[in-house]
Amino acid sequence: FYLTPPQVNSILKANEYSFKVPEFDGKNVSSVLGFDSNQLPANAPIEDRRSAATCLQTRGMLLGVFDGHAGCACAQAVSERLFYYIAVSLLPHETLLEIENAVENGRALLPILQWHKHPNDYFSKEASKLYFNSLRTYWQELIDLNSGETTDVREALINAFKRLDNDISLEAQVGDPNSFLNYLVLRVAFSGSTACVAHVDGVDLHVANTGDSRAMLGVQEEDGSWSAVNLSYDHNAQNEHEVERVKMEHPKSEEKSLVKQDRLLGLLMPFRAFGDVKFKWSIELQKRVVESGPDQLNDNEYTKFIPPNYYTPPYLTAEPEVIHHKLRPQDKFLVLATDGLWETMHRQDVARIVGEYLTGVHHQQPIAVGGYKVTLGQMHGLLTERRARISSVFEDQNAATHLIRHAVGNNEFGTVDHERLSKMLSLPEELARMYRDDITIIVVQFNSHVIGAY
Repeated sequence: FYLTPPQVNSILKANEYSFKVPEFDGKNVSSVLGFDSNQLPANAPIEDRRSAATCLQTRGMLLGVFDGHAGCACAQAVSERLFYYIAVSLLPHETLLEIENAVENGRALLPILQWHKHPNDYFSKEASKLYFNSLRTYWQELIDLNSGETTDVREALINAFKRLDNDISLEAQVGDPNSFLNYLVLRVAFSGSTACVAHVDGVDLHVANTGDSRAMLGVQEEDGSWSAVNLSYDHNAQNEHEVERVKMEHPKSEEKSLVKQDRLLGLLMPFRAFGDVKFKWSIELQKRVVESGPDQLNDNEYTKFIPPNYYTPPYLTAEPEVIHHKLRPQDKFLVLATDGLWETMHRQDVARIVGEYLTGVHHQQPIAVGGYKVTLGQMHGLLTERRARISSVFEDQNAATHLIRHAVGNNEFGTVDHERLSKMLSLPEELARMYRDDITIIVVQFNSHVIGAY
């Protein structure tokens, strides 16, 4: 199908969301001005998720992208639960006691998070009680463990990731008398999800990453140009340290079978993830849970097979790698995105496209025709097209949408080609996945004045 520009826009803008941090007394006291986010599905239903929330009992803002595989169940659960685990891990002892007393006496709870959600960002009502009980057990343990020391953000992030993954595994082993919930907790545990989460508090930016989504900082140099700083490392076969880590955790006899065709045990692309109990539980436990589980689970081929060369589980961890960065006035924005973006764009281009979008200053790159033979007529066409594009380049009201437009529509000259965009967006569901992945992006804009004042 050929899509008109308005049709292309309505597809691109369907899931966009923007949030501006409110000002107090006409002053903006937060180091975050706001954020834009968007998603473009390739899978039906989309397997990516996104979350953003302000921590109400501690300072700071949480933002994250989650890339699901083997279905969307795990990414869904992590997107609605992980921030509560992080927030609880950061709370002072007195606040935890206050919350526990309120639950015990049936009083209203202190709100912990203020969510910033798109209407399409679904929350599972059915599981909320189960999820709440697991979270409560966690904060009761934190109360009992009270060491009197203030929590370190890095430690809080690592503990929250590991604890949620542990709870996902336990809930699936225990099961639930309600058959719908029982099937839900099993679907969550048997599917998997990566997570890339940022916590911004004043000038302290922490990024916790599990898997192969990425965080990148956009920095404006003194001459006005843009550069990119990586704030996460992919946990996959391209990362030598990660391959070494996996090898260190298993006997030498397994060295050849651990990573095959760039996948964990020849099957899984990310080397760290939530869920995916097929790579964590013993074979006995997998069999016991599948056999006693609901019939739908038995019909699912994925749950029944055992990965090849499966001798010394767990092969997979949800433990994140945490990077801390002190924000500087030249750090203008943060991009969090699932691998669907990074497969199509280099981080340097991402920094330039977002930077120019946010400042409204379009630095003209010399037209690069890299080895192509271009006639004068074609060159004239390219220049005319470029002029037309500058007039329409800032039609997007959302930086994440602007980035998706480039990721899907860029031609070999690095410019958005409407015809290519139209083709890519009109692919039928079963074909779309062969050409691109789900793309989820959050662009966080920083407040240089506030950061400078720190």
